[in-house]
Amino acid sequence: MLNRLRKLTEGLTRTREAVFSQVADLFDRRQLDEDLWYDLEELLLQADVGVATTDLILGKTKGRVEAERVRDTARAREILIDEMTAVLGGSGEGLRLEQGRLNVILVVGVNGSGKTTSIAKLAGYLKHQGQSVMIAAADTFRAAAIDQLRIWGERVGVPVIAHQPNADPGAVVFDSWQAASARHADVLMVDTAGRLHTKVNLMEELRKIRRVVEKQDPSAPHEVLLILDATTGQNALIQAREFLGTVGVTGLMLTKLDGTARGGSIFPIAHELNLPIKFVGTGEQLDDIAEFDPRAFVEALLRSNK
Repeated sequence: MLNRLRKLTEGLTRTREAVFSQVADLFDRRQLDEDLWYDLEELLLQADVGVATTDLILGKTKGRVEAERVRDTARAREILIDEMTAVLGGSGEGLRLEQGRLNVILVVGVNGSGKTTSIAKLAGYLKHQGQSVMIAAADTFRAAAIDQLRIWGERVGVPVIAHQPNADPGAVVFDSWQAASARHADVLMVDTAGRLHTKVNLMEELRKIRRVVEKQDPSAPHEVLLILDATTGQNALIQAREFLGTVGVTGLMLTKLDGTARGGSIFPIAHELNLPIKFVGTGEQLDDIAEFDPRAFVEALLRSNK
């Protein structure tokens, strides 16, 4: 647990130093006056928290401060942490995996979001927990994606089922499901395309893959994990809306949190889409992955640099 929190804190260094440490500093040096609330609003917007979510956080925080007649800035900061944590909702619930069955996880996201690396990290994470994992290389439109998955699969010791480039992704998924069932695997992770000729084609391909999975097991997929690049800010929210309407996303994994100075987009994503954030990527190594803990995340963000 301590190691996980340390990695999370270290991974958020750039985001914290750029904006959120200034939020913490507001409560270190200020009285609770209108200037503080004004500066807090500016900082949250600067961090990509978004107008609607910033208004919600500020409204809830100020409301509690006034109702509880708080005068101590340290207590006001704790209330802010409470309300920012609450915005993240059901995040931190982990994957919904059932014992004694093959659990299918569709992994979706645009190219460049860190999808392939995230699949490898998650496969290694699940394997470390004692799960038997297999990967379906169903992004057949990019030969590099197939090659990358094979390399990552070897590194984490997880079998990868793949066809030739440009093969039918549905056929890859079917064969992978058959192989995983025959080997009594616990988890089948399915990589999917992140870009086709048009957005319409991409979304239809994802629907097709989902239909193939459902034919093998009407209860599948058991999770649809959307990989989002935290460095893209508000664009991540737009992407999330598109995938949510197409394949029924059940949870998020945020990548590249270690590489962005504007990690606040995580709050409007969780708030506006009501999607749980299940994992975060905090670096480039295979073990730089953590189950998302909302309060630990907010507390790590709001650590003062003093």
